[in-house]
Amino acid sequence: MNRFAGAILPELRRLVEHETITIIDGMFVSMDAAGVKTYLEFDELAANAAVAPVTQLLDRTEDLISDEDVKELSTGLQPNSSAAIRAVEYTGMNPLPTSIVDADGVLVETIRVPATAVEEVLAAISQLD
Repeated sequence: MNRFAGAILPELRRLVEHETITIIDGMFVSMDAAGVKTYLEFDELAANAAVAPVTQLLDRTEDLISDEDVKELSTGLQPNSSAAIRAVEYTGMNPLPTSIVDADGVLVETIRVPATAVEEVLAAISQLD
């Protein structure tokens, strides 16, 4: 049974409103009970009442998600289910680089550490205690 009821939308809205993230592209993929997939760009969702509120969260669309991305990311979709594929810019830290430069500092590099790496480090640290 497809259980998408929009329960994630309040959290997405909160993150967007607090400028933690900016949703810059996305696709909604659903598969009916017969296994037929439907693909909708986020900016095409207005006609679908269950997911239309996502369109209010878009700042812009950049066409960053390719057809190949969608195909690969939706391969595990089961019949009568749905998934959102999104490109998100983490904007919560955007003022920091400007502040560093304004303070005559030099930002050498920024990187994103995958959550799995953080979890591995935390697990290793907990074993040391």
